[in-house]
Amino acid sequence: MSTHPPIHPIHFTSLLKASLLQWKQQVGKKGVWIKLPIELVNLIEPAVKEGFCYHHAEPDYLMLVHWIPVTNNTLPPNASHRVGVGAFVMKENGEVLVVQEKGGKMRGKGVWKFPTGVVEEGEDICDAAVREVKEETGIDAKFVEILAFRQSHKKFFEKSDLFFMCMLEPVSFDIQKQDREIEAAQWMSFEEYVAQDFVQKHDLPRYIAEICSAKRDERYAGFSPVSTISSFSKSQCNVYLNTADLSSS
Repeated sequence: MSTHPPIHPIHFTSLLKASLLQWKQQVGKKGVWIKLPIELVNLIEPAVKEGFCYHHAEPDYLMLVHWIPVTNNTLPPNASHRVGVGAFVMKENGEVLVVQEKGGKMRGKGVWKFPTGVVEEGEDICDAAVREVKEETGIDAKFVEILAFRQSHKKFFEKSDLFFMCMLEPVSFDIQKQDREIEAAQWMSFEEYVAQDFVQKHDLPRYIAEICSAKRDERYAGFSPVSTISSFSKSQCNVYLNTADLSSS
C-alpha cells in the first residue's frame, strides 16, 4: 500500500522550478537532495530535466542531487566500497574449516577454501565473520582477530572492495553445511589445504596461508576488536588494533 499521495509530474515540475529559483537566491545554499519513494517513480524524469542526477538507490527509494553554484561539486559521493570477510577457523589439532562453493569462479573445480561472505549494513566485521561461518557450515565460533586485509578495485558493480581475513576459534565441531550455496564442508589438515594448486599458484591465497601459518605458530599478531564510543555519533563501535604488542609496551 502506498504511503505517499500521488503527485502529477506537471505540478511537481512547477513546484521544483519555483523552489530552485528560491534556493539559488539563498546565500550558502549549494546542494539539494531529493529522496523519491519508489511509489513516486513518475517524478524521476521531471527532476532529471531540471538538472538533478542520480546519487544512489535503495529498495524503497531513489536519491537525486543537484549542485547549484557554478563551482566544483563537493557533495559526498555514493558508497564506493563493498566489505567482505574470510574466516580462518582452526581446531587445536591443527585442522581448518574449509568449504567448496556451488557458485562463483570456484564452482566445480574441487577447490577447498575458507568460508567467506559480505558484511551486511550496520554489521561489525567481527560479527559478520562469525555469522558467515555459522551460515555456511553450522559451526559456532568466537572471533579472535583480523589477520590482514586486501583492497581491490573495479569489482562488484565497478565498486572497490575491502576484504578482511579473520581468525576465529571454533566452539562447536559438527558440520551442518548450507545446501543453497555450499557444495561441501569439512575439517582438513592445514598442510593439505596449503598444498592445493589454488593456494600455491595464486598470490593472495598464498599470502593468506603464510599469515595463517605464522599465526598458528604464534609468530604473528593481528588486530583484535576493542569496544569504544564514537566521538561524533556517541554510538558503540569497535577499534581493531594489535592488543598483544600494545599490552607488552
